[in-house]
Amino acid sequence: MNISAGLLAIIVVVVFILANAIRILREYERGAIFRLGRLIGAKGPGLILLIPLIDKMVKVSLRVITMDVPSQDVITKDNVSVKVNAVVYFRVLDASKAIVEVEDFLYATSQISQTTLRSVLGQVELDELLSRREKINSELQKIIDYQTEPWGIKVSVVEVKNVDLPEEMRRAIARQAEAERERRAKVIHAEGEFQASRKLADAANVISTAPGALQLRFLGTLAEIATEKNSTTIFPVPIDLFTPFLEKHIKEKGAPATETKRE
Repeated sequence: MNISAGLLAIIVVVVFILANAIRILREYERGAIFRLGRLIGAKGPGLILLIPLIDKMVKVSLRVITMDVPSQDVITKDNVSVKVNAVVYFRVLDASKAIVEVEDFLYATSQISQTTLRSVLGQVELDELLSRREKINSELQKIIDYQTEPWGIKVSVVEVKNVDLPEEMRRAIARQAEAERERRAKVIHAEGEFQASRKLADAANVISTAPGALQLRFLGTLAEIATEKNSTTIFPVPIDLFTPFLEKHIKEKGAPATETKRE
C-alpha cells in the first residue's frame, strides 16, 4: 500500500514537471523566456522545454493585427471641425521587445495612433484631407511606425476610413461642386461655339469661291426640313433669276424722267 502511494506521488510529480516543462508553439507564435526574472530570449515555433518553477514563458502572436482607431475630433488647419476615424495594420517583429520595452503593446499602439491622427490632420486643410488621402495615409504610417519601432512592432498600413463633416460644411461643398460643374459647362459651351464659328468661316470661304455651292447647300437644308410629318414645303429661289426683271423695271421707271429732262 505504501509502495502504491509512493508510486502515485512520483507519477503526479512527473506529470506536473512535464506539464510545466513542455510547451508547443504554433507557426505564428513566439515565446519570450524569462529565467529567474531575466530575459534569455525568444523561442519558437514548435516544442519548447522549460525548467519548472524557474522558467516562465510569455506567448506573443506574430500575425498581422487590425486595430480600429476610434473617431477623433480634429480641427483642421483652416479651422474646420471634423470627426475622423482610421484603421491600423501592424505586426510584432521582435517578441522580446514587445514584452520587455512596453507594458501593453496593443494599448500603447492604439494611443499612439489616436494621438498621431489628431496631430497630423490638424496640420492639413480640409480640401487636402478630402483629396490627398494617400499622402496623409503614408505620413501617418511613417510616424506611427517610427514611434513603435523600439517596441519591436512594424506598422504596415494606416488608412483614414471616414471623414464626418458638419452639415453646413456639406452644403457649402455641394454648392462649390455645383458652381464648378456650371463653370466647366460654360467653358465647354464656349469652346464649342468657337470651333463652330471657325468651321462656318471655313465653309463660307469655300462657298464664296463656288457660287453653285450655295444652291447645293440650300437644297441640302430643304432635305433636312422636309420630314414625313411636315406639311410645309420650302423651295429656295436664287436671286439671280430676278435680276433681268429688276433691270427691266428700273429702265422703265427711269425712261420718262430722262425724256422730260431732254424736253
